[in-house]
Formats: sequence, structure tokens, C-alpha cells
Amino acid sequence: MPRGFTLCVLSALVLWMGGPSTLVSAAGTEKPSKPLEKAFPHSQKCKRCHIRVFEEWEASAQSRSIVSSAFRVTLDRFLASGPEKEPSMCLRCHAPHILEYKHQSKMFVDEVQSKDPQIDGVGCAQCHLIKDINSETHPPLPSYQLEKTVFGGYKNPVENLAHQSETSELYKSSAFCVTCHDSLPKGAQMGPLPDWMGNWKESKAEKDGKTCQSCHMPGAFGESANGERNRKIANHSFPGRFGKVRAKAVELDFTTKVQGETSTVDVTIQSLVPHNLPMPHPGWYRVVVDLTILGKNLRKVHGDQRYYERVYGDKNGKKTVLDFEAVKVLSDTLLKPEEKRVESFTFPTPPNAPSMDVIVTLTYAPIHGPEEFVQAVEAESSLGTKDRAFQTVEVVKKKVNVPLGK
Repeated sequence: MPRGFTLCVLSALVLWMGGPSTLVSAAGTEKPSKPLEKAFPHSQKCKRCHIRVFEEWEASAQSRSIVSSAFRVTLDRFLASGPEKEPSMCLRCHAPHILEYKHQSKMFVDEVQSKDPQIDGVGCAQCHLIKDINSETHPPLPSYQLEKTVFGGYKNPVENLAHQSETSELYKSSAFCVTCHDSLPKGAQMGPLPDWMGNWKESKAEKDGKTCQSCHMPGAFGESANGERNRKIANHSFPGRFGKVRAKAVELDFTTKVQGETSTVDVTIQSLVPHNLPMPHPGWYRVVVDLTILGKNLRKVHGDQRYYERVYGDKNGKKTVLDFEAVKVLSDTLLKPEEKRVESFTFPTPPNAPSMDVIVTLTYAPIHGPEEFVQAVEAESSLGTKDRAFQTVEVVKKKVNVPLGK
């Protein structure tokens, strides 16, 4: 074993030493015997031996699960919406270890509101200590084993002094991911809201053995721990809205028909993903199909858009981007799993132009909603409108020049 790797392992002993082995019910009916910081050590400690994985995770949305301004604003409004609101409704996905430490709920909230939390939301321990998942409940509930064992999908884990390693097929299945990613909170008046991911279990991808990890933890070749031999490993940046995987989310094509003073563009969009698109939070996330027509001298002469989104209504029938206020779905134009859809745009043919440029773009839209909500998110972010939440993210773009015969 390389000297550097040995020193790394020895320095990491503080992670898992001490404390009895404990299998804790996710229902939180028993208080764990370990302090939270011992049971769920910060990912910074894992970095000592897993630099590559840590750096990938640090760039991911998961690492910002309790520091994003949008989440902070939403949590504050949820807690202010009525007496005795239970923060674990929100934090069960943004900081899932609260399920085992509900008696410390105030501490979790204080950490989020501090804007500089000293605990992880979704980090190494929050995922790699899951031993089992109860799929009979909604949302599915994980069971954590709070001991020196770390679970994962790699076969033949390397023995080390920092922790025990155990291979689990659970980490290669979509069932592992849907504990959070198919788990919208319950609306106060309507019970469980409509599914977040769509009918992913019946998708072609899932039936062909392509799990969530196939796209969102793409395989590579490298070292899992510092100094370890290279082997097939999983990417931990979890590409999705951000990352190259979005370019493989859809196939887009279009045809143009010019009929005198009127023209029509038919856009065909084939979703290639086994879940709804968009998925992260249909309350305020949307995908936009944008049509732009450039006429003479490349001047824009026409523009039109279609939105793919789910719009919720509150008890008064007013639109809301806060899922805890939702009592019904006002409209749902989400792209369903692997759905093909055709959008037809009709517009005046550009006058006095020898040709026109037809540009079709599919993008993830910036965060949207009531102006005061968007302003609150901006005010909470240290980056203001430069925050990722306010950035348009291009998925695919196509451009064709169409002769007009003039």
C-alpha cells in the first residue's frame, strides 16, 4: 500500500471510531446513541481519502441542498405558514439525516438559516450509510446503519483502517434515488401531490436496465480513494440540469412550411429520459421551447414560446410555487417519460426578405414565480442574480435558413 494512502487512512480514523453499532429506524422513534456529528461526519472528513469524489460532489447541486437561497426562502415561509410546522417535511430530502434526529429539528433549521451551515445537507454520510429502504411507504424511507460500515456499489471493496466497506446492490438501483427524487411533500389539504418523476418504472430505460445512476452517475476509470488502483468508478457530480447529460435529454427537429404570407414551423421533441421533464421542482421549474424568426438584415420579426411545467393552485385557486400551499394542479404540460411531442407555430412570413432564419431552442428557464418571491430569493443569495437559480441553461439549439423565393 502506498505510504501516502496509509497516512490518509490513519488520518481518517476519527471518522468512524467509537460508539456501538446501531441500526436506526427511519421513523425516528428511537434516539440514536451517537451524537449527530459522529454518526454523520461532514464530507470534509471524507475528503482526506476521497479527494476526487469530494471535488465532484462539491460541484454538485447536492452539496448545496441546504445553502441555496431558494430553499432557505421556502423553508422560512413554510415554518411561518402555521404553528407547529414540522421542518422534517422539507429537510427529509434536503438533509435526510433529520429523520434520525427529529429531536434536534431546531438545530437543523438554525444551521440552514445561518447561511453558513456546519453540517451537510446531502453529503457522503447521508447516502453511504443507508443500509435498506422501505419502498412500501410514501415517500420511501431509508434505514441508516450508524456504525463503522460504509455501503456502496463497488465490488470487492479495498480493506482499510478508516471504515468497513460493504457492497450493496441497492446502490445500483433506481430505488435508492427515489427516496428523495420521487418524494414531493404532502399538500396541506390534498394529501400526496401528483408524482414528481412520472411513471419511470414502466419506461423503456428502466426495463432495459438503465437506472438513474446510468445517466446521473456516469461511469469512468480512475481511483476511488487516494492511491488506490484505477478501476471503474462512478461520477459524483450528479449531472442533470447542469452538466453534459442535459444535451442527451431530448432530440429536437423541426420542419418549415411557407404558404404565401403565412409560415408554419412544426417542432418535434422526443424526450429521451425515463422521468418527467423538467423534474427537479415542478412548482417553479420549467423547460421552454423558444421559436425565433429572423427576417431581412437578421432582424427578429417573430418570437413564440411553449412552457413545459406543472402549475399548482392554493386553497383560493391562486397560483403558487410553494408545494406546501398546493391543493390542486391547475395545469400540467410536463414532458412525460420518453414522450414525443409536436409543437406547431404559425406566424406571418417575413416581408421583403430573400430568406428567413428559423431558430428553435430548448432551455431550462431561470427560477420564476411571483415577483416578491423571486426578489426574496435574489436578496438571500450572496451572488444576487448571478446565482445559478437565475441562469438560463440551454439544452439544445437548432438553426436553419429557409429561402422565401422573393
